[in-house]
Amino acid sequence: MPENTEKNTLNHVAIIMDGNGRWARSRGLPRTAGHKQGAEAVRRIAKAAGELGVQYLTLFGFSSENWSRPESEIKDLMNLLRHYLRGETAELHKNGACLKVIGNRERLDDDIVRMIENAEELTEENDKITVVIALNYGGRDDIVQAVKRLHNAHIDEKLAEETIEAQLPGFLMTQGIPDPDLLIRTSGEQRISNFLLWQCAYSELYFTDTLWPDFDKSDLQAAIEDFSSRERRFGALSHQEA
Repeated sequence: MPENTEKNTLNHVAIIMDGNGRWARSRGLPRTAGHKQGAEAVRRIAKAAGELGVQYLTLFGFSSENWSRPESEIKDLMNLLRHYLRGETAELHKNGACLKVIGNRERLDDDIVRMIENAEELTEENDKITVVIALNYGGRDDIVQAVKRLHNAHIDEKLAEETIEAQLPGFLMTQGIPDPDLLIRTSGEQRISNFLLWQCAYSELYFTDTLWPDFDKSDLQAAIEDFSSRERRFGALSHQEA
């Protein structure tokens, strides 16, 4: 468990990007327009995070529950993902960003999977910032699949509880990625919606009314400043009580 420090260390920011539809509706535009502006915000925030010294940025792009949306909207989202991967992979590479995608790829079209694999391979040696995009991701499924893999790895052993807790993170989809220090959700909603459930156990939560397409570097900076002002206890006593 991390130790308390006088100054909070921020390595990993995770964001639930919410509000594309409301952004579009408030302007009398189709939801597709909101998603396009949301993609612009991804580009903007990935760059801003690197400039602010964030080492890991994880973005909730498409949840395993989003398949219940209208087929036409899912098609638009997948086409937008194609456009993003084609247009941004080279730019991410140029800026020293490593791209990783977590989530179940089985329901994604083959061409999208190939683009993801090519982008990950191209950028895997970059180390300025790691941009993680969660696609067809669900936190509960991540934990369930990790438990299965952990069990299969120790099928003939009886593991102690502390051993299970210590080893389970190595079987999650975020293996090798530190847990988020700060989780941001835009658009005023105050829930984590099955996102990084294990990983966010000790994350600081920050909710903003700003819709995702309007979220910019100043909003990210405000969230980071708020994070810096908090006292992170991790179950221990506060400095005053100690």
